[in-house]
Amino acid sequence: MKFNILDHNNVPEHTILTDDEISEIFSDVEYEIDQLPKIKINDPVVEAIGAKEGDILKITRESETAGTFISYRLVKS
Repeated sequence: MKFNILDHNNVPEHTILTDDEISEIFSDVEYEIDQLPKIKINDPVVEAIGAKEGDILKITRESETAGTFISYRLVKS
C-alpha cells in the first residue's frame, strides 16, 4: 500500500504557479525569482504534484495565530 503524502494533516497545500500568476505576484518585488527559498526536486510533495525544476510553488498554511499564511518556493535540484 502506497501512502499519499498530500493526504497527511501536516502537509500544507502546494500548488504550481502558472506563468500569468508568477507575473502578477512578482511584478513589483525588488528581488529576482532565483532568490526565493528553494525546495528540492526530490521532495516528496514536489514529486507528488509533478512539479519540475524551475517551477514556483505556492504553499498555503493555516495557522491559529497567523490565519492563512502563503509562502513561495522555487523547485531546484
